[in-house]
Parts: sequence; structure tokens; C-alpha cells
Amino acid sequence: MSSRPLEITPVEEWGFFTLPRPMIIAGPCSAESEEQVMETARGLHDLGIHVFRAGIWKPRTHPGSFEGVGAPGLKWLQKVKHEFGMKVGTEVASAKHVFECIKYGVDIVWIGARTTANPFLVQELADALQDTDIPVLVKNPVNPDLDLWIGALERLNRARIRKLGVIHRGFSTSEDILYRNDPQWKIAIELRTRYPGLPFFADPSHMGGSRKYLLELSQTALDLGLEGLMIESHCHPECALSDSAQQLTPEGLREMLGKIVVRDKDSDSPTYREGIDQLRAQIDIIDEGLLYSFSSRMNVSRKIGQYKKEHNIAILQTSRWDSLLGSMIEKGRAYGLSEDFIRAVFNAIHDESVRTQNQILSE
Repeated sequence: MSSRPLEITPVEEWGFFTLPRPMIIAGPCSAESEEQVMETARGLHDLGIHVFRAGIWKPRTHPGSFEGVGAPGLKWLQKVKHEFGMKVGTEVASAKHVFECIKYGVDIVWIGARTTANPFLVQELADALQDTDIPVLVKNPVNPDLDLWIGALERLNRARIRKLGVIHRGFSTSEDILYRNDPQWKIAIELRTRYPGLPFFADPSHMGGSRKYLLELSQTALDLGLEGLMIESHCHPECALSDSAQQLTPEGLREMLGKIVVRDKDSDSPTYREGIDQLRAQIDIIDEGLLYSFSSRMNVSRKIGQYKKEHNIAILQTSRWDSLLGSMIEKGRAYGLSEDFIRAVFNAIHDESVRTQNQILSE
């Protein structure tokens, strides 16, 4: 599916962040008390963080869980602005939230994963934010649906919201995985490819679900060229009313950021340019060879389709395909290729082969 172009104001023109990367948005999962907010903000300000985040309204799965302090917490964010000169942001899920944020001078808002998945709510937020100058970040939807994510961006952009960006926080899954949410970086890469100018942050806190995974997930995000990170930081994480396991103290955040390697997006070094150009030329030759191989394989598939048609044989031969795929996975391992990669490539080839043969049978 082709995507509509987006009119985006570069993140450097938002006036929020100091370069170079990474750009950091940090603060507690939830604003719990004025003392907790101010103590955390003080530690982050001393660390050099310019944008303070805190959840005011918390969408929770079960009633009775801590669902945030609500609008009174916005006064604490206002105090952070006045005392430390930091920009402040929070999550919004309704037009009422937006109006309250505007009233208290909130500088940046984001749309959570559950809200992104609901086009009606996104449209309500777009209407409320229309023609404001507040930057809006959109988290990926709960499930890995790239078009749903893009649709939310389009709705906001149509409301003339130009300071627009995204936050990748991983996707829910029923599978037993290492992290809280499945990173599925390939979806983030696809969105990045479609909209290279879109400011792109990662949320390693919600992705990992535990502070022990923050460094590796943050490093992966920056290795992929994302602009920055949204990280949860609490002055006393062990006492947090929500998501205590994934929050760092400001000092812990300082230590983690000190271990991150920030890579340049490109280089004008003649040595680098010559080396990378040679390697890319090799890739181009190999890719052209792949296209020739794919074309040759499809020609054989067409002949098989014609042969099946002449002998009145069904297209799908499940046992044959299962055997072939298993064999390719084993051979792929010998070449250092992952099972997921082999499955993705050969399933795509198989789908195209079936489509081609279906076309022959229908002629």
C-alpha cells in the first residue's frame, strides 16, 4: 500500500533538544506526588535532560489499578517548567486531556499504543489539537499493524499538525519472549524507510519491561539511526505505583547513557566513502543475480502450473512444501542464515508461485 506524504517540521526546529544525538525524553511512568515529580526532575535536570515526561492519566487493564492522579498533576509539571526550565510532556487519550494540557502549558504530548489502535479516538485528538503548535508523538499500536500506525499520523497531519513524530515501544504478543513487548524492529525500519524525515524515538522501557534490558534496546535503537529515546526514570523506582521494574533512577540513567555508543549517520571520510561504495557495488551485483534467480524460478513455477492444469492436479502440495521448507532451513543454518529469515524469504517465494499457478489454472 502506498502512503500519503506527510508535511513534517524537522525535530531540530522544535526547540526542544540539543544536538548531537541521542535526544532524551525522561521522567517517571506516573506522576504520583509533587515531591516525587520535583525530586526526579531535579535529578534529570542535573543530568542535562531537557524534556521531562510523566503520566498524568494512566490507561490500565484492570479497574482498581493506579490510573494516575489526573489533572491536578499538571500543576506539578507546570512547576517543573518554572523551576528547572525543562519542557514537559504527557500522554493524552481524549479531547478533554488535550484541553487540560493546553491550559497548563504542557509542551509536548504523545498518543499511547491503545489509543493509536482506535481511529475514532485519534480523530478526536486530531480535532482537539488542530492548529496548535504542540508537538505530537504517536506510539505504535498494540498489534503490529503498520497501516494503522500510519493512518494515525495521516489523521493528525490533516489537522495541520506538523511537529509530528513517532515512538516505537514494541508490540504485544502471546508468545513467550525475553522482553515485555516484541521489538519487531523490521516494522520500525519499514516506517523509517517510508518517512525518512519523520522524527523517530524508541521507548526501551515499555519494550523491555525491565531495567536490565534498557541498555541493549537503547543501543539497538540508536544503531538503527533513530533520533532519540523516551526512558522512564523515577527517584525511587522500588516505590513506584506503576511499572517499577522498568524505571531507572536519574543516576542509573546517567550510568546507562554513559555506556551507549552513538554512531554517526554518515561520514565524508574518503576512506569510508571508497570502502562503503565498493561494498555497495557488490551488493548491487548480488541483488541483480537474485532477481535473475527469482525470475528463473517463477518460469519453472509457470511450467509446473501448466503441467498441473493439463493433468487436473491441485496447486497446493502441502507435504512437498513442508519438506522443502524444512530442508532449506537446515541448509540455511549451514550458511549462517536464521530460520526466521529463511521462512520469510521462502514463504514469499511460495506465495508468489501459488499466485502464478492460480492464474494459469483460471485462464
